[in-house]
Amino acid sequence: MRAIGIILAGGNNHRMKELSQKRAICAMPIAGSYRSIDFTLSNMSNSHIKKVAVFTQYNARSINEHLSSSKWWDFGRKQGGLFVFTPAVTADNSNWYRGTADAIAQNLSFLKNSHEPYVVIASGDGVYKIDFGKVLEYHIQKKADITVVCRDMEPGMGVERYGTLRMNEDCRIEQFEEKPIQAKMSTISCGIYVIRRRQLIEMIEKCAEEDRYDFVRDILVRYKDLKRIYGYKIQDYWRNIASVSDYYNTNMDFLKPEVRNYFFKQYPDIYSKVDDLPPAKYNPGSWIRNSLISSGCIVNGTVENSVVFKKSYIGNNCVIKNSIILNDVYIGDNTYIENCIVESHGTIQANSRYVGEDDIRIVVERNERYVM
Repeated sequence: MRAIGIILAGGNNHRMKELSQKRAICAMPIAGSYRSIDFTLSNMSNSHIKKVAVFTQYNARSINEHLSSSKWWDFGRKQGGLFVFTPAVTADNSNWYRGTADAIAQNLSFLKNSHEPYVVIASGDGVYKIDFGKVLEYHIQKKADITVVCRDMEPGMGVERYGTLRMNEDCRIEQFEEKPIQAKMSTISCGIYVIRRRQLIEMIEKCAEEDRYDFVRDILVRYKDLKRIYGYKIQDYWRNIASVSDYYNTNMDFLKPEVRNYFFKQYPDIYSKVDDLPPAKYNPGSWIRNSLISSGCIVNGTVENSVVFKKSYIGNNCVIKNSIILNDVYIGDNTYIENCIVESHGTIQANSRYVGEDDIRIVVERNERYVM
């Protein structure tokens, strides 16, 4: 493919509450065995993009460990490959990334040293499938300067936290509002862009000269009347992890057979770093219904309408309902958990009870594990 990829994976979001205290949003576990960034990486690999840069910043250790080997997404190659960039102190700059445009500006040498004519820019916190090759074909056909992947949202989905846009009959974007107080449009930007490499370099350099740091506000919004900016509308499954409820609902979606079939049984595949773990073990007395149980888990109790991630232990007579149990959680006997997200590496003491009454409850327990 005649494009390189850039994945913006450095952000934090206060709406994720305790879940983002020790990891970047793009490193959030999804569907039992995946991370959020796996979907964007897999889409780029499946679209035959051979050279991809990931810009990390906030709580980068977790995502850097996940990306320590590029072979899982087929980027272990002599030509191209996977490059991970974190902010660095240089002779010219000592700032952290001050925005998405600034992240690109601080790594502009990656663009200048590449030879592909186009760039695909995507965020690392989306759960979706897309063929970037088709987006590029559309971009060339429209003779666009920038193409924005967008989607119509259903009523009541809270589009105010996204960039909203309006297109004319030719799909050219006429209006773009970033996170409006009161949304007047129901079409949102998915945070995926296609742009010519040389033009991106020119725009980013101009932003840097004017001390402008945000790609959306300082490029898309400012240039919408000066450049040919088009929208490429998708209709398939797309989710952005922008809040605790978004994260919870995304994982719950994977309990639906049609969603699992779409992502894991239909070509192309979604790839992730593989851990060498034994299959889940269900001891006598366990009862599982409509749940995802990952490798390395041991289940002794009842699990219903829940997602249990790797290496978790569920004790005797436990009841887990409508909940997400993250990696390596120990749940003591006779515990009841409902409408909760249990943070990873926690120990829930026996006879505990956690219930999310009005909203999803985040359970963070840091108890010591005693070995008898």
